[in-house]
Amino acid sequence: MASSGVSVYVGNVPYQGTEQEIGQYFNNVGVVTNVRIVYDRETGRPRGFAFVEFEDQTGADRAVQELNGAAFNGRNLRVNYANK
Repeated sequence: MASSGVSVYVGNVPYQGTEQEIGQYFNNVGVVTNVRIVYDRETGRPRGFAFVEFEDQTGADRAVQELNGAAFNGRNLRVNYANK
């Protein structure tokens, strides 16, 4: 499953947040190609973090610089580069 995009880890995601809402929010800093909320295998509930993939490095850089600590639906997001 090779991907040419650049992913960032997004922590402290509100449990009621959707992949679509997160994608729209992160589109403000770059072209989002994929959003994946991570769910608990046992309960099927969101675990409070997601991965957002950008078309290029510039979008990922701006997300880390501009959206780390930013308020989203009442929570301050943690945005870091995802480990490959």
